[in-house]
Amino acid sequence: MILHPGSLTDIAGLRVGHHTEAARPTGCTVVLCPDGATCGVDVRGAAPGTRETDLLRPDNLVEQVHAVLLAGGSAFGLDAAAGVMRWLDEHGHGFAVGPARVPIVPGAVLFDLWVGDWRVRPGAASGHAACEAASASPPAQGSVGAGAGASLGKLFGIDRAMKGGIGSASVKVGAITVAALIAVNAIGDVVDPASGRLVAGARSADGKTLADAVATLLAGGLPERALAGMATTIGVIATDAQLTKAQANKLATMAHDGLARTIRPVHTMTDGDTLFALATGGSGRPGDITVLGTMAAEATARAVLNAVRSATGLPGLPAARDLPAA
Repeated sequence: MILHPGSLTDIAGLRVGHHTEAARPTGCTVVLCPDGATCGVDVRGAAPGTRETDLLRPDNLVEQVHAVLLAGGSAFGLDAAAGVMRWLDEHGHGFAVGPARVPIVPGAVLFDLWVGDWRVRPGAASGHAACEAASASPPAQGSVGAGAGASLGKLFGIDRAMKGGIGSASVKVGAITVAALIAVNAIGDVVDPASGRLVAGARSADGKTLADAVATLLAGGLPERALAGMATTIGVIATDAQLTKAQANKLATMAHDGLARTIRPVHTMTDGDTLFALATGGSGRPGDITVLGTMAAEATARAVLNAVRSATGLPGLPAARDLPAA
């Protein structure tokens, strides 16, 4: 199993922390940028669960955020943002409003409620714990944090699905770095774009091989009836280039190309695929969006592959490493 190099913490000033719940596979992941970073977002899936995304429109007031939350637990998991805000408040970080400082914490969640006891989900304590655990070291990958309960390959039912996870990677061109942190919880399969080979996804009826969901659909095979929001791949793209909020939004848009290269199908009616883009400006250089967007798509694709290759299987939900074809 070969992982792509780099991580989101290759961007100076960013810290990543995971918190994984002990009672069932779920959790949350926080990206801290306490000194502020310009942020954009692109929501492509039709069943998103998000927080503070309207604030990130280029025509709205606030330019910078102080953290981004990724969480399991479906909409319940948005509660974890309260713990992130509390941690930032305790440390004096936030947007100055009169005598107060208000931490700005956008976030997105994925659906993992069918893995274990659905009543266990990330809350405010989880978000605070993820902040406490955050560091500038390369974050753990696979079945941790927001990726703990992630799954993929669900077009033909959860009984034929496989384990997803969270992964990171980075790309550097000249003096500028672009990195990605992606929690893969897709309804579709994951493919390696370099080889065209399936890495993980919907399994055959006997559960022993990969079925190739797209080929099955095109041959007339019908998917199972899907629940709204049953999937969702969420993540954070970051760069040390200097960007405006409009440019950060465009970077998030172009990063979705990395999902399209590796996840088939993607951006479906039951996915809530959402990518945030952070720009710290730490390189001191403005970035060319065409180049940065190309880098972002590549970093995203690599992070997806790292997430799936690092995942650990659960009973009835094998990981890529558990199947001979993977």
